[in-house]
Amino acid sequence: MLTADVTSILLVEKVLPPSDLGTNLQLLLRWIHFLAGITWIGLLYFFNLVNVPAMKVFDAPTKGKYVPVVVAKALWWFRWGAVVTVLAGITYWYLILRVEPPETPGAHHGRVIGLWLIVVVAAWFINYFLLKQAAVTKSGWTAAIIVAALSVVIFFANTNFIAYENISNRALSIGIGGGYGLFMLLNVWGIIWPAQKRIIAWTKENAEKGTAIPPESATLGRRAFLASRSNAWLSIPMLFFMAAASHYPMFGG
Repeated sequence: MLTADVTSILLVEKVLPPSDLGTNLQLLLRWIHFLAGITWIGLLYFFNLVNVPAMKVFDAPTKGKYVPVVVAKALWWFRWGAVVTVLAGITYWYLILRVEPPETPGAHHGRVIGLWLIVVVAAWFINYFLLKQAAVTKSGWTAAIIVAALSVVIFFANTNFIAYENISNRALSIGIGGGYGLFMLLNVWGIIWPAQKRIIAWTKENAEKGTAIPPESATLGRRAFLASRSNAWLSIPMLFFMAAASHYPMFGG
């Protein structure tokens, strides 16, 4: 009994979590964001650093067993991890924007999120259209330059057009990093998954029935690869700005 009382006293004195709803909700969203983000980005690195080189040395029978099982399962966690990451992140960012200046707290948070969505989605559609062009698909450098230019557009749109005056470093950094995250999510669902879904089905049919894999698979695979490689590179500045939100006041707020 005495030990229990001592433990209870120590816990009461040392563990004093916030009791307000807002703080606890933000923590929950950040926790979900981290867990889903680790799942998503971890698999992104797996695909780029491990899976792509491995697929180059696998023969057709091995691919027939590996792709429908391992790749299909990994892509399920990959794409839904992306959805949860972005939704939790946007919700968290919205809660932060609600208490940002100017004089009326949250007066312009709807405008900020709306402009942010327009800029990022427009940038992604430009990338989507260009990536469908044969000249871009053949050249990895061309695709890289396009994504780099669009990432610069997203950065300057956030710092000079989307953000209102006196926005905090935290809110602005999350907006930039989150913009890259949304761009990556659109790549996952708009380019990578539609292509991989068809490739997986063709590979499975080839292994089970001997059906020939259509020549179109090479183009789809190349397009998905370029989108995935773009996501891998974009994850680097995305993670930087997420960390800078609380640990590197580069925007003076």
